[in-house]
Amino acid sequence: MDKIQGKWALVTGASSGLGADFARQLASRGANLILVARRKERMEELAKEILAQHTIQIEILAMDLGSAESAQELFEAVKAKDLKVDILVNNAGFGVYGLFLEIPWEREKAMLDLDILSLVHLSKLFARDMVSRGYGRILQVASIGAYQPCPTYASYGAAKAFVLSFGEALNYELKGTGVSCSVLSPGVTATEFLTVSGQEKTAYQKMAMMDSPTVVQIGLNALFKAVPSVVPGLLNKLSVFSLRLMSRSMATAVAYLTMRSEETAK
Repeated sequence: MDKIQGKWALVTGASSGLGADFARQLASRGANLILVARRKERMEELAKEILAQHTIQIEILAMDLGSAESAQELFEAVKAKDLKVDILVNNAGFGVYGLFLEIPWEREKAMLDLDILSLVHLSKLFARDMVSRGYGRILQVASIGAYQPCPTYASYGAAKAFVLSFGEALNYELKGTGVSCSVLSPGVTATEFLTVSGQEKTAYQKMAMMDSPTVVQIGLNALFKAVPSVVPGLLNKLSVFSLRLMSRSMATAVAYLTMRSEETAK
């Protein structure tokens, strides 16, 4: 594992769930933190918790990364503080559950802006600086939904397929620069995701659910070993592997059956 003590790690979506656990575990490895999310109070509480356990530095930047100029504004805010980001965790994002024709466009566009455009722009801005210094680690958070079409999560699954493909391609382009990009593709995880997406837990999701700290540990281990892509959890790995044995139409049907709630089943 890289020696990251004293290096600066920027974590987006750091106010709860995976983002908060990324912050906790990076701090336990000695990294200084730049926490970015909309909910400042949540990040202040998290910072207080972390600083009570670890002797590191923490900067908090409260902002909405879904807005058009937010990535550039964040990059400039970090520059203004004269901080060098060596670890970027692109964790911010959310999903929207429901039938495609029934999801309001404004909500769907906000998701796509955050899950795709913000992630790509932040990667471009910070990776350039990392390459110029000859060191950097980038983690993109995708989903096992990236591996198959996902009815009732149609645009979210497609967005995560973009993240997976983009992250693996970027990692290849970065070979020999001292910078790497890894993609973490979790399955259902005990976070606020389902509440935000508007879905009740299905029987499959209850069975497959992983805890957030375990997912984060697997992601960070892959990041610091420069592994291009990782799927955490045996059941999730088996699910992804099984897709190789199915036709695309069958994989789509399976995704619908495992994700549908009682409401969409009627």
